[in-house]
Amino acid sequence: MDRTINGKAFKVLNIIDEYTLERLATLVNRKIKADDVIDQLFNLFVFRSIPEHIRSGNGPEFTARVVRKWLAGLGV
Repeated sequence: MDRTINGKAFKVLNIIDEYTLERLATLVNRKIKADDVIDQLFNLFVFRSIPEHIRSGNGPEFTARVVRKWLAGLGV
């Protein structure tokens, strides 16, 4: 999380391929929810295939039960 010059908070979601260091997606918003994470991952999975493993930060939007359940359902 960071703040704008007027003090308002914002978050940045970066999805990076650790092997190639390619930035696959970036989402900037005042709030990022678990559904936003799922939307970004869904788009990547459709166009790039479903990975075997994902490493994530431990922010609440990444560790949310709904995200973990969705990924487990896909076999990630």
